[in-house]
Amino acid sequence: MKKPVVDYRQLRPSRLNEQRFEHLWLLGGWLVYLALYFVTENLIPVSRCHVIHCALDDRIPFMEGFLVFYCYWYVLLVGSLAYFLLYDLRSFRRLQIYIMITQAVAMLAYILYPSIQLGRPEAFERDNLLTRLAAFIYAFDTPTGVCPSLHVAYSMGIASVWCRARDGNGAWKALMVLSAVVISISTAFVKQHSVVDIFAAIPVGLLAEIQVFGKTRLNRWIEGKWNP
Repeated sequence: MKKPVVDYRQLRPSRLNEQRFEHLWLLGGWLVYLALYFVTENLIPVSRCHVIHCALDDRIPFMEGFLVFYCYWYVLLVGSLAYFLLYDLRSFRRLQIYIMITQAVAMLAYILYPSIQLGRPEAFERDNLLTRLAAFIYAFDTPTGVCPSLHVAYSMGIASVWCRARDGNGAWKALMVLSAVVISISTAFVKQHSVVDIFAAIPVGLLAEIQVFGKTRLNRWIEGKWNP
C-alpha cells in the first residue's frame, strides 16, 4: 500500500504552522464558503433573484438517470482532495486553491447578481429511487444562487489538476476529463442548472486556471518558490 507523504498521526493543533502541516490551513476556505452559502441561500430574498433561462433549457428534459453523474461529483470532489492530501501535496494545494478562487467569484456573483432557475419539474413522471433522491436534493438545495455553476467549475478544476498530477496514467486522466464533461451536462438534465450557468462557469474556471497554473506569484507559492 502506498505510504502517505505526511504522517497525520502526528498532527496536533500546536503543529499546524509546521511546514509539513501548513497546507491544512487551506481547508479553512470551506468554512468561509459555507458561511457565504448560508447568506446566499437564506438571507437573499427570492424577489431579488434574476431568472436564468435560455431556449435550450426548454428542449432538455428532466432525466433522473443523470442524478448518478450529478451525485458522482461529490465522490469525485472528496475523493480527489483526500487522495492528494495523502499522496500529492502539490496537487492538493492546486485543487484547493482552484476551488477557493471559483468559490470566491461565484459567491460574489450570487450576492451582486442573485440568480434563480425555475426549470425543476413540479411533479415526477415516475416514482423510483432516483426521483426520490431528486426530491431530497431539491428540498435542501434551493434553486437560487445558480449562475455560475460551481458543479461545473469544480469539475474543471478536478480534471485540470489530475491531468497535471504525477499519479495517474493517460486512461485515468482521460476518465477525469470525461467525468467533468458528463457531470457538467448532468446539471442541466436534473434541472439544477440552466445551460447558461454551465457556460458562465467556464470563464470562472479559466480564471482559476490562470492563477493556479500560470506564471503568477500564487503558482510560485504552490510550487514552493514563493518569494514575497
